[in-house]
Amino acid sequence: MSISATAPWLNFYGETPRTIDYPQKTIYQMVRDAARRYPGNTAYEFMGKRTSYAEFLRRVDLTAKALLALGIGKGDRVTICMPNSPQGVDCFYACNRIGAVSNMIHPLSAPNEIKFYLNFSRSKAVLTLDQFYPKLAAITPQLDQPVTILIARIRDELPPALAVGYALTAGRKIPRLPPKGYTLWSDALAMGRRWKGQLPPDDGQAADGAAILYSGGTTGTTKGILLSNLNFNALALQTIGASGFSPIDGLKMLSVMPLFHGFGLGIGIHTPLIAGATCILVPQFTVKSYAKLLVKKKPNIIPGVPTLFEALLRADNLEGADLSFLKGMFCGGDSLSIELKKKVDAFLHEHHATIQVREGYGTTECVTASCLTPVDYYRSGSIGVPFPDTYYKIVKPGTTEELPPNTDGEICLSGPTVMLGYVDNPEETASTLRRHDEGRVWLHTGDLGYMDADGFVYFRQRIKRMIISSGYNIYPGQLENIIDGHPKVLLSCCIGVKDSYRMQKVKAFVVLQPGIEPTEAVKEELMAYCRDHIAKYAMPCDIEFRAELPKTLVGKVAYRVLEEEEQAKG
Repeated sequence: MSISATAPWLNFYGETPRTIDYPQKTIYQMVRDAARRYPGNTAYEFMGKRTSYAEFLRRVDLTAKALLALGIGKGDRVTICMPNSPQGVDCFYACNRIGAVSNMIHPLSAPNEIKFYLNFSRSKAVLTLDQFYPKLAAITPQLDQPVTILIARIRDELPPALAVGYALTAGRKIPRLPPKGYTLWSDALAMGRRWKGQLPPDDGQAADGAAILYSGGTTGTTKGILLSNLNFNALALQTIGASGFSPIDGLKMLSVMPLFHGFGLGIGIHTPLIAGATCILVPQFTVKSYAKLLVKKKPNIIPGVPTLFEALLRADNLEGADLSFLKGMFCGGDSLSIELKKKVDAFLHEHHATIQVREGYGTTECVTASCLTPVDYYRSGSIGVPFPDTYYKIVKPGTTEELPPNTDGEICLSGPTVMLGYVDNPEETASTLRRHDEGRVWLHTGDLGYMDADGFVYFRQRIKRMIISSGYNIYPGQLENIIDGHPKVLLSCCIGVKDSYRMQKVKAFVVLQPGIEPTEAVKEELMAYCRDHIAKYAMPCDIEFRAELPKTLVGKVAYRVLEEEEQAKG
């Protein structure tokens, strides 16, 4: 039974359209159209400095000229290694304007990772911040081809008073740049102003590749994912349609999820920018700055991962804050436990918000989200119903055999956001994008879940994240949901550790609620709680308290780091 939002009997969408007319345009053309409709609206705000849509479009066109002056053109690839900043956003759309492809990577990547990404993508240029230049200088001699290094500076985008303060504080910690080996972003823009040529015809196609993002793919090794203009535009239109409060022009999005990630780029940046809304660009997340931004900027929409919403519960300066300005809070990127959702929803209610946190699900292979909890209806444990024009089915892992409702299997999806394919990897592309008997191409996600008879989707976890103990399949996400339900627990993570008899046994890592001390008495209390709620074969053999859990670059709990630590102990 495959389900889509177009199913005529699926009534949980409310005002959400069942199908959408997708313009055959590029991402630049969609943003250009928004700038013409809303020239005076603020496109983005960075550290208090606002940029209107009219000015944003001028900046993008100037950046496009600068890239052309540097010898970058149609079909070339440009690596953007930036936090959420105006230069990174401008460069992303400028690349699209001239037909170049953006290669999006994390600015905190290690030097060897950057070398891999540059060589893999065959990038002609890389944009990064001055503070990260030493990493690029170290790997430049090892690159397969020459790469133009473009260096941006945060201070160039700050209001004058803040720029002075930055120079005297954080700016002083940045290593002094050498006299050569790079081009300053400001100098590149000056080249664009002096450039005598014209921008090429704006003739990009919806089906053209727009950006490369990275994921582990179904085999766990790094894959470059080529996403089209249509993929990004369809995602944005679907997100707005499923939001329950469209249109969104004039609303403010807290763009805290990183630019290099599908969630941050596709929903945090592109979705508001095609619709006349404002991106509040947040280059670095801290609990303290997060709380201040909420109170001061009053964003209407917040997309984030579970750890972002868990941070709400730990913030010191939200006591008595009025959050009634919130219209949408969307959680993705990792599974949101039932208990954490309850805690966040209670927090929102206590602070006068009229919304619930809404969970979605997706993969980088479809940019990001592809289903979402309906605006006024929540089914416990579900990650929602498919976006408009998106189909879901559950198949027996390793096959295309469709399974009946309420049966665990591999989640497959099909729709206009599904990637073009993995870059230079036809074998992995063929194993992930498969044409089923009915003729539709389906993305095999490598994720375990099921659908109920009404089409609500339930995510279990990555198929490979499974603990097998004495022949029993144990799903860490289920255990974490139970442990998170204890009133003294803020966050938990369960992993499998070696056991000579059972092959593996469960170990739990727990972050306690603020004010709760990690004592043996608390540990025994949690173990007793687990014995009451968890089957004997799945019981944690130990609980280790941590002040915090390791996180991946996008804010997910890095369970593999915990696994490696345990393996190192022997």
